[in-house]
Amino acid sequence: MTITKYAHSPNAVAAMKTDELRSSFLMEELFAAGEARSVYLHHDRILAFGVVPLDEPLELPTPDQVRAEFVLQRREAGVINVGGPGTVHVGGEAHELAHVGTMYLGRGEREVRFSSADPANPAAFYVFTATSHQDLPTTKITPDMTNVVELGDPENANRRTLNQCIYEGGTRSSQIAFGFTQVHSGSAWNTLPAHTHDRRTECYLYFDLAPEHRVFHVMGEPQETRHLVVSNRQLVVSPSWSVHFGAGTGPYTFVWATAGENTTYNDMDPVDTTLVR
Repeated sequence: MTITKYAHSPNAVAAMKTDELRSSFLMEELFAAGEARSVYLHHDRILAFGVVPLDEPLELPTPDQVRAEFVLQRREAGVINVGGPGTVHVGGEAHELAHVGTMYLGRGEREVRFSSADPANPAAFYVFTATSHQDLPTTKITPDMTNVVELGDPENANRRTLNQCIYEGGTRSSQIAFGFTQVHSGSAWNTLPAHTHDRRTECYLYFDLAPEHRVFHVMGEPQETRHLVVSNRQLVVSPSWSVHFGAGTGPYTFVWATAGENTTYNDMDPVDTTLVR
């Protein structure tokens, strides 16, 4: 099952009611046991998958939206496991990924399959793909290959650890920047102070969020914000012109992934918190 989401202008978003906003920018059921689901975005042609294998491996499907022989024929991918232990089978090799284990899949990988070590505690693979115009090596990203950045402080309730997995100076890609951020116990806010980046679309996948908790994700132009109430393993699309920050009612982690004009992490335009409305 692949859902298509179209791009919208800032003026259109400012006039949206809750249901329309959620339908346009939130993927509520990307992950389902025993299935590979996906969403195709007209924002920078992003295609994202949620894959939850049980007893049998699941292949990465090729949605009709990409009109390709196989999904990575003209695409590359960042992969992270947000569930129990599992394995990515690609290029004739098997790569075991524990919780928050990550990989880069290069353009041209024809057969990609996913399996779980224990169906009672299944893996849940988030696969973020974007168009690619060069062949780069498929890579399992080990902890020593990750750039770790400590951000925020307890006094401002935004203490967090950012893990850059696919980034300039590390594991290379054509246009994907990819990683995850863990919000520390006692903190609530992510990505604050806020920013926009007019040359890239960003997606947030919130996970490790208890069923009774929610994240209030803020989006929109800085002077015309809206919010989405997000549950565990739900995906938010952030257009290039939109801020993207939020606060959780309990502990959580989120995957951030961008695609667009460049992969430069610091190519962003800061937003003064006092100007946000």
